[in-house]
Amino acid sequence: MRSIWNGAISFGLVSIPIKLVNATESHSVSFRQIHTEDGGRIRYRKVCELEDREVTSSEIGKGYEDADGTIVPITDEDLAQLPIPTTRTIEIVAFVPADRIDPLQLGAAYYLGANGVPAAKPYTLLREALKRSNRVAIAKYALRGRERLGMLRVVDDVIAMHGLLWPDEIRAPEGVAPDANVTVRDKELDLADALMDTLGEVDLDDLHDDYREAVEELIAAKTSGEEPRETAAPARSGKVLDLMAALESSVRAAQESRAGGSGGAGETDDAGDAGDAGETEEAEHAEVRDLRKKKTPAKKAAGAKKPAAAGAAKKTAAKKQAAKKTTAKKSTPRRRSA
Repeated sequence: MRSIWNGAISFGLVSIPIKLVNATESHSVSFRQIHTEDGGRIRYRKVCELEDREVTSSEIGKGYEDADGTIVPITDEDLAQLPIPTTRTIEIVAFVPADRIDPLQLGAAYYLGANGVPAAKPYTLLREALKRSNRVAIAKYALRGRERLGMLRVVDDVIAMHGLLWPDEIRAPEGVAPDANVTVRDKELDLADALMDTLGEVDLDDLHDDYREAVEELIAAKTSGEEPRETAAPARSGKVLDLMAALESSVRAAQESRAGGSGGAGETDDAGDAGDAGETEEAEHAEVRDLRKKKTPAKKAAGAKKPAAAGAAKKTAAKKQAAKKTTAKKSTPRRRSA
């Protein structure tokens, strides 16, 4: 992985040379803007408003727009003279428990790699200290023209850094919560708990981007000149009028999904009974699997023949019975009415 920044971690009087690499990557499909009539590319050009002409990158600088619309030019030399001690240093300022960090503050993620052989020892020291303390390090660093806040933690055997928003960059959630006074009953909470328990947990590695895969299939089909595969639009549920009914239906659907499409576990409307039924059904499946494993191949073959033989015997008996009934009907004379 290519480093995007080189510097050092300042850990008290210890300096650890490091290189910064991106820990994440985007797999989203990129599109270009085109002219729909002829397919030509749409491009943006940088034009000076005063001269009304396109300018090159070497002619472009920075400027701050004041409240009255005045532009104040800011040069790279102006920024370089600012007294920022974290220009090439990730300066650790504190160690705190991880739960002190609000997830709303988390931003971009990076891996910090030891830069050179001499950095291996102090790098390992900081990594093991973070592991043993069960804490994270809060640090300041400068990147892309401004000072930032970061959090250092251990991922496997690597020190990772998450960019953090400054506390004053987090908005207060005013006016977002519902204004109406709503009362939630215990029965509704019980059903919500049952639904969460039925859905259970998930291995995040099993999740993938269905939309991106569909877009890639669409592009591949159009590239090869084929017609894109038609997919049925997902059914949209109507407005929820009865919360209890919706919760009960959700619990049943989740139980049926967990049971492999079997509806036996979802035949009760009671959340507790439904959960017990799901557990009982799962236990019965486990017992059946165990019994199947214990059978020898010979027993399996014999067991397979017996039902077949029994079925054949039943069919023969049924045919004989039907034949007797037919004979009896033919031999019995029909009575005529007077």
